[in-house]
Amino acid sequence: MAPAFMWNSSKTVCVMDASGQLGSALVRRLLQRGYTVHAAVHDREELQCYKRQSIENKKLRVFNSDPLDYHSIMDALKGCCALFYSFELPSDNPTYDEYMGEMEVRAAHNVLEACAQTDTIDKVVFTSSATAVIWRGQHHHNTTTTTLPPHLDEKNWSDVNFCKKFKLWHGLSKTIAEKTAWALAMDRGVNMVSINGGLLMCPNLSIKDPYLLGAAEMFKDGVFVTVDIEFLVDAHICVFEDSSSYGRYLCFNRIINCNEDADTLANMLLPSSPLSSPPHTLEENRVYHQQRISNEKLNKLMVEYESGLQEEEASADDV
Repeated sequence: MAPAFMWNSSKTVCVMDASGQLGSALVRRLLQRGYTVHAAVHDREELQCYKRQSIENKKLRVFNSDPLDYHSIMDALKGCCALFYSFELPSDNPTYDEYMGEMEVRAAHNVLEACAQTDTIDKVVFTSSATAVIWRGQHHHNTTTTTLPPHLDEKNWSDVNFCKKFKLWHGLSKTIAEKTAWALAMDRGVNMVSINGGLLMCPNLSIKDPYLLGAAEMFKDGVFVTVDIEFLVDAHICVFEDSSSYGRYLCFNRIINCNEDADTLANMLLPSSPLSSPPHTLEENRVYHQQRISNEKLNKLMVEYESGLQEEEASADDV
């Protein structure tokens, strides 16, 4: 059987928005793998930074692209065989609310429509979130609680009405934007896969991260998952380069489901807070909430990809 990985690093790909943690890491890794990269950036400071880098690296091209400006998206996509798309909150409004959700949905529609109109685009890797999977609710005697099936995976979607009721704007935005993208992709014949990542563990992570709204409920429900930037980047490139990839992929490499891990994360987010919880006893630290979410689909796909990376590293060491 021929290998599923048929990638050709002589090709040109687009990363949009290239200014965020994920976007900038993707640009670096794709350049390292030999791709020509169109870095589509909205933030002006990041735009200037990328322009300086492009002077030294001829495989990097920079575009001032606004996901709400259809024509600027089309310019960035010209000549590209693939798009890695993630929505970044604007620097002047770094919080999720109902308005920001509407903006993310419009952006998703514009981007997929532009891809449908670009003949050279063979694949779209759409970055979504685990919050588009985990939020579900049921009413009991005038109260609403989260009610999850025994096992959550990519087939599950967050309940839009539940997200609206409890103002879970991050989950609401990611769910509607991803559904919008999938509807347009299927209607227009765009080859798309999505990565539904957990909480991104990065140096500037703060308690204000919109993903963390509802963190206590995620923890109790056994669906509080996190992902390192290196693993997230590898997952994106893996689903792009593997011709057998399809549909949605939950992406995480750690689950927060015991008191000890929860305390570690809380201390990282609020290191000097007087409200930090007192240390748990050894018995309390051993209390686990059953994991109810699976990334088995991605893990199976990553086996061959990681094996290839190891072979590349070994070959580089031999040179």
